[in-house]
Amino acid sequence: MRLNRKEPMTSAEADTSARTSGRLVAISNRTAAGSESKAGGLAVALWETLVETKGLWIGWSGRVLDFETARVNYVEEEGVQFALSDLSRRQYDGFYLAYANSVLWPVMHNRIDLAVFEADTYRNYRSVNEKFARIAVQEARPEDFIWVHDYHFFLLGRMMRQRGWQGRLGWFLHIPFPAPDAFRAIPQHRELGEAMCAYDVVGVQTGKDLYNLARYLEEEFDAEELPDGRFKVGERTVRLLHCPIGIDVDAFVKASTCEDAQLAASKLDRFLGNRQLVLGVDRMDYSKGLIQRFEGMADLFDRHPDVHGHISFTQIAPPSRTVVEGYQQLRQQLDELSGRINGDYGDLDWIPIRYLARGYDRDEIAGLYRAAKVCLVTPLQDGMNLVAKEFIAAQNPDDPGVLVLSQFAGAAEQMNEALIVNPYDAGAIAEAVYQAIHMPLAERQARWRSLMDGIRSQDLVWWRQRFLNAVPADAEVPVLS
Repeated sequence: MRLNRKEPMTSAEADTSARTSGRLVAISNRTAAGSESKAGGLAVALWETLVETKGLWIGWSGRVLDFETARVNYVEEEGVQFALSDLSRRQYDGFYLAYANSVLWPVMHNRIDLAVFEADTYRNYRSVNEKFARIAVQEARPEDFIWVHDYHFFLLGRMMRQRGWQGRLGWFLHIPFPAPDAFRAIPQHRELGEAMCAYDVVGVQTGKDLYNLARYLEEEFDAEELPDGRFKVGERTVRLLHCPIGIDVDAFVKASTCEDAQLAASKLDRFLGNRQLVLGVDRMDYSKGLIQRFEGMADLFDRHPDVHGHISFTQIAPPSRTVVEGYQQLRQQLDELSGRINGDYGDLDWIPIRYLARGYDRDEIAGLYRAAKVCLVTPLQDGMNLVAKEFIAAQNPDDPGVLVLSQFAGAAEQMNEALIVNPYDAGAIAEAVYQAIHMPLAERQARWRSLMDGIRSQDLVWWRQRFLNAVPADAEVPVLS
């Protein structure tokens, strides 16, 4: 295999215009329909091109019905059309909860032990992919470029080809692609693998993901590597692209000093007093390493009594997928662990850990990032983890905080100036936090400047254009049986 784990990436790629002549048609499980949704990363990344091309966004409406329906709901915002479809309770449970989030999510994050393999759920996954493929073929024009997003839609491109679509198709996987042996644990892995090859371009977050996917295609389908990251798989040629997603840096810089940000920081400051803030911001998910992070903080309090009463660790962890058993167990473990740590190390005037199982809006979070001395981003496995980049963007250049980052976060490939740790090693987390809170100002500023330069040069616009520039100007696609 000649493919490098990291492809060279130049700023020139981000300066060239996307080689697409038709509309951009985006397909994702959730869309940006509704004005409040457009603050999210994917919405920010796609919106400019969707507006410029008067594009189309296809996805789930967010509604779950007691019955199945083929009805498509149309909404238009700023010239962008949305084609939204409801899911039935059976489709939602089987496609979203049971297969996407109880098979694909754990396996892709190397937690095969948490995967629940049931044949019925895959039928629902296929059914929903077919539903959106049907909508896409009905709504798209031959000159359009269709950009499909994430693990919910492995099969969608192939189903479109089977329905006669011969236009351009791309797919971006926002989560990790695991080692081939882990992916093979999925009973339907060959069908998923073949379906990926129906796309013209498949983008992944890291060099490691690129390497794993290329190995899988070579080992499972005798894929032949061609120049420029292309692989010939049977009658299809697919390009694999290393394309790490970024953030809207200027938006986070601005958000970090807005009124809501300052209000959130002042509320927390009343609790902190003169203590230094160590912050974690994560969706409540077993991939985020929250248990290990709490244990690392306990190890810090045990190893370094001099920090007692001088720092405060605040973890924001809004619950997600609360009906999935693994997430319910995680919530219970975090409740118990935070209580034990506070009981063991706290004092009358000091609570070592504040654990908030609720969400805050972007501006409030940006204010907390700016107030933090240290940010802990220590997932056990993550496709990218944009919290790391958001934290850097929100810092005060004159007095920046320090990022402690897991070696298993996709962001670690780009952010070497962070303090990189093994998230399974409680002692390593403890010592990194101790180093961070004692780091001299000059070193903090130097690390921050380098990290800030990196996230600016490879931001959301760069990511979008890098992917679109990889799309062939035309595509001669055999219709699949």
